[in-house]
Amino acid sequence: MSTAKTRHHHGDLKRALIQAGIDLLEEGGLEALSLRKCAARAGVSHAAPAHHFAGLPGLITAIAEEGFDIFSKYMTDAINAGEQTDRERLRGICRGYLQFGLSHSGLLKVMFGEHGLGVHAPRSDNREEAEAYLILRGVCAPFVPEGEDPHIVEAQVWSLIHGFTLLYLGGEFGCTDAPIEDSPFEAVMALIDRIGTQATG
Repeated sequence: MSTAKTRHHHGDLKRALIQAGIDLLEEGGLEALSLRKCAARAGVSHAAPAHHFAGLPGLITAIAEEGFDIFSKYMTDAINAGEQTDRERLRGICRGYLQFGLSHSGLLKVMFGEHGLGVHAPRSDNREEAEAYLILRGVCAPFVPEGEDPHIVEAQVWSLIHGFTLLYLGGEFGCTDAPIEDSPFEAVMALIDRIGTQATG
């Protein structure tokens, strides 16, 4: 009796539905996401999601929360992969941010609210989103002048890399399949470096 439905007898149905939603996003974008399609992908009845989510908005919120966990891992891995100097850690988080967007553009749209879905995504009181922001805060901290509001540097770095990521995904800089090093990414890094120089100079 090894049907798809038997996989979810041990409390993993919610996670299976979230993963199904992520898969649908990655394959077909936001328009491909629905409770019925998630249920079919997870191998359960179309009524099953109602036991775990308050409709599609509830599923979107759960997907966004999972997205922020994956997002945090991309940034942390990129930071850890480089030299452990303040400046290289700052550059690393930007590289991880862009790589996440390239690998999970559907998740990025849900997490940050494109097409109005942001009203369903978690905000600053959510653990997953707060954790992602704390990673950003940590690498920005060495560049905050003494006595200054850390949000200023954080907002500058976040705005630059998030804006660049959206423009890059939108094809504004040409082919998104090219290596990051062959994109205008390094131009953005020069601006990031300038923020750091101004803050510490």
